[in-house]
Amino acid sequence: MKYEYVLFDLDGTLTDPEEGITQSIRYALSSFGIEEYDRAKLRSFIGPPLKSSFQEVYGIGDDRIDLVIAKYRERFAVKGLYENAVYPGVEKLLVSLKGARASIALATSKPTVYALRILEHFGLDGYFDFALGSELNGTRTAKSDIVADAIAHFAEADRAKFVMVGDRSHDMVGARSNGIDSIGVLYGYGLRDEFVANGATHIVESVEELSRLLCE
Repeated sequence: MKYEYVLFDLDGTLTDPEEGITQSIRYALSSFGIEEYDRAKLRSFIGPPLKSSFQEVYGIGDDRIDLVIAKYRERFAVKGLYENAVYPGVEKLLVSLKGARASIALATSKPTVYALRILEHFGLDGYFDFALGSELNGTRTAKSDIVADAIAHFAEADRAKFVMVGDRSHDMVGARSNGIDSIGVLYGYGLRDEFVANGATHIVESVEELSRLLCE
């Protein structure tokens, strides 16, 4: 195997979280008098840090951003995180990687506490050496920082043996800024153009193609 250390994004890479995230976004926005029905706008929240998405898409200012995020989490923490589904073939891929003695880590912009609950809920937690995400207090939200901390967990491992797998541009940026390869997956929420523009090492269209790339 070319890659001995595989870092996975969560949303749009291992699971399809559309229903839970978009409904929780709508819930948060409606609490502030914003009714949103544009599915494309709501889907744009899947992947990037929540704070930056609220600011960029809806212009939420610093005076309200923490309140909007709190409203989002009010619904997401009890319901939204379970409105989710593992992509077909993902568990088989994880089994193959563990069988090949690869080290597997989760590197997600989602708060670590939610990511761990999702992995446990779907019975995927046993495949991961560890899971790393952002913090609820707003720290460690940049993907470059998350990837850096994940790499550091493996001490002196050769960076040429690492790869970051994700479905959005910030996954590619996080990998490139830390000097490791990246794989953009098109079955999630990203587009080929954003992967190319941000230096993806590989681009795959399906979980099966991803499995062949990682395991053969």
